[in-house]
Amino acid sequence: MPVATQTELATDPLVEQRIAHRLAALRAERAWSLDTLAEQTGISRATLSRIERGELSPTAAMLGKLCSAYGWTMSRLIADAETKPPSLIRPAAQAAWVDPETRYRRRAISPPALGLRAEMVEVRLPAGAAVFYEASPVPGLEHHLWMLEGSLHLTVEGNHFRLSPGDCLRYVLTGPSQIECKGRRPARYIIAIVHP
Repeated sequence: MPVATQTELATDPLVEQRIAHRLAALRAERAWSLDTLAEQTGISRATLSRIERGELSPTAAMLGKLCSAYGWTMSRLIADAETKPPSLIRPAAQAAWVDPETRYRRRAISPPALGLRAEMVEVRLPAGAAVFYEASPVPGLEHHLWMLEGSLHLTVEGNHFRLSPGDCLRYVLTGPSQIECKGRRPARYIIAIVHP
């Protein structure tokens, strides 16, 4: 299995800045104060301010809470950080984001486009890492998770699944979920997300 390079273990600074600007714009579009957003997400006002200014990289859990507040998926937010919406996107141009806390890496495979109902994401979860989401960013999202490498423990609203390479799990996400890589090897998988 190829070893990840240092470049693959970090988010492109330009993508991080665009995510920060998009998060600030989403809040401004709703005319929410930082205090209002802090109440909705449980993230402190100071932390939200630093995220929007691009001074702090949000964790996967923080992005999950922010996307939930705005009704966006994480992959849509990452894809929206692209400058223009092509219909073909080469691997080198696919926006990737790395959780600074767990090193969980999420790459938007689908060409970015607003208004489409489906998107595809490649995820790499390091061995021993776990990511928890309190709620679905958009209630009723249909997920098709296809395991490529390693193993994964997934908990969706109290239901537990252990996935191995080749397994494909379909579920509708409305509440909390947790993804864990308990094995000694990283997990790599593809998620197809279909909006309700």
